[in-house]
Amino acid sequence: MRLLPAPAGAGILFRRTDLDNFEIPATGRNVAKVSYATSLMRQGVLISTTEHLLSALIGVGIDNVIIELNNLELPILDGSALPYTEAFQSVGLVQQRRRREYLRVRKAIEVREGSKFIGIYPGEGYSITYAIDFPAPIGQQSLALDLDTGAYAAEIAAARTFGFREDEQALRNMGLIRGASEANAIILTHAGVVNGPLRYADEFVRHKILDLIGDLALAGRQIQGRVVAERAGHAMHTALVARLLRDRSAWELVHLPATGTMPDAVQTTVALSA
Repeated sequence: MRLLPAPAGAGILFRRTDLDNFEIPATGRNVAKVSYATSLMRQGVLISTTEHLLSALIGVGIDNVIIELNNLELPILDGSALPYTEAFQSVGLVQQRRRREYLRVRKAIEVREGSKFIGIYPGEGYSITYAIDFPAPIGQQSLALDLDTGAYAAEIAAARTFGFREDEQALRNMGLIRGASEANAIILTHAGVVNGPLRYADEFVRHKILDLIGDLALAGRQIQGRVVAERAGHAMHTALVARLLRDRSAWELVHLPATGTMPDAVQTTVALSA
């Protein structure tokens, strides 16, 4: 995989170099399979496991980039977004001569499935509150985060994906997690974490926020609003994006003035290939 600078207004674009440079924009209309990861598809061409990279792009404020791939699945790396944010920091970002356009939420949109819930509401900035409830040793965890404070790199990027050892064989039989290992995921049994130590005491809920940021990137713009999720997952994240985009009265596109506290009010891309 290689990331290339893109012109202002291009957005986030995946390019399959093994398929004559076929391109798939990272937007909600191209969401395909959603189970344990989020995939995009256009005209039968698939790109799988997009959420960690998309999360990193939103987290550091990259608006325009071309992502070249020579296969259908993004590399899992260490199971977090940290390798991406480190790569962006090493090559730097470039401000572009176009003001950033934000998707500002104007009214509440909610998705419910039994005891699971996710909603997006009007609010200043971009804030997320997430609560999870898993079997031991995870249990209940919750965290609230304001992305406008620049907390992503320190508070979210390093949180890794996770799974229970007892579920491994069933998932592999379904053709999933074939590349999973202790090097790219937190492995759990009911007795505890197999491959500790954790990077954060509440790394599990932090990774769920990481995933959510990546899935909501499919709205196609940086968001201005407040998101609340309880025991949700990729399917509900992307369902919220679809429901939001369908209701044109629920949002508006706006520009925010460049100020000392909001220096990212213009679009950015990567300075060099990453």
